[in-house]
Amino acid sequence: MNAHHAHDTRRTSTPWHRLRAGLRGWGGVGAMAVLCAMALAFALLLPLSQPSGDTGAPGGDTDPAGHRVTTGLQAEAEDCENPQDKSLSPAGGNGDTPALDAIKARKDRRLIVGIDTNSYRWGYLDPNNPSGALEGFDIDLVHRIAEDILGDRDAVRFKAIPTSRRIEAIQKGEVDMVVRTMTINCDRIEQVAFSAPYFVTGQQVLAPKTSEITGYDKSLAKKKVCSAEGSTAYDNLEADKKEGDLPASTDIAVTVPNQLDCLVKLQLGEVDAIVTDGALAASQAAQDPTVELKGGLFTDEYYGVAMKLGSDDLVRQVNRTLENYIEDGGWKTSYEKWLHPTMDQGDKKSASATPPEARYK
Repeated sequence: MNAHHAHDTRRTSTPWHRLRAGLRGWGGVGAMAVLCAMALAFALLLPLSQPSGDTGAPGGDTDPAGHRVTTGLQAEAEDCENPQDKSLSPAGGNGDTPALDAIKARKDRRLIVGIDTNSYRWGYLDPNNPSGALEGFDIDLVHRIAEDILGDRDAVRFKAIPTSRRIEAIQKGEVDMVVRTMTINCDRIEQVAFSAPYFVTGQQVLAPKTSEITGYDKSLAKKKVCSAEGSTAYDNLEADKKEGDLPASTDIAVTVPNQLDCLVKLQLGEVDAIVTDGALAASQAAQDPTVELKGGLFTDEYYGVAMKLGSDDLVRQVNRTLENYIEDGGWKTSYEKWLHPTMDQGDKKSASATPPEARYK
């Protein structure tokens, strides 16, 4: 996201501005700090891409779902407002299903999905789970999409994709889609196609409990702040430094491939704070009882499933799945299982506990 977009998106009036008052600091279970490191080690060692025969995976100009390569942009130079409302309606289309047909025609009949393996309660490997299966809110959604497309919730080939490579992996056809806490924004809708939003949160600051940092404010002066490469967090940091909304002395040079790497740097004392999505920050706080959320949310972030431009039938199918997933209670069940322990405070529900309403272009 360029500076103009990052600045405007942060200040766009939306129904979710009440989120900014939520998600105050709290700690978690001390043992999760150890599990965090163990899960990271498992992620590095686990062979997520198993031999799969003829999957249709890229070996040239062909992508996993056999999509036609689209060179045009999904969004024109028009004013981009509310990018989360620009997906395709499930009810539209001309009946052609080339992307879905290519997936179903594979010898190895599986959906290829880019995910995270290091985000606690979103997409992660629990070393205490003897099956070694990936778990989390995003993983539940992937299984539901696979069930609706292929009739088998386990017909998925997971591929670990770092934050910095999410768009590239889609454009190069390495995956059919990315389900990885990926924010829909004006810059990204020109590069990939998004589903309707399935979750809403915002950016927030994470720092040690003993730190004098109070939030996304002047207390970040002369502090080192970590963010993930290619993330909206870094876009906001960069834009706000240029525009004077962040102290000029704030050091934002430290970036990492994955959000969890920032927590490691914070634990090692290499940085003073982290800026990431509040939902992810809450999960990291649950992994390390020595850190907490500082201040409220200062942006609105809508997560969407990202797919290749031109795969309209796949986008419409995912939106159909999302509508049914929310309507039949699957979304709520997954939220209660994975995110309620870190997002909600006692009987007080986070605004994120309600799925965002889908509005199509």
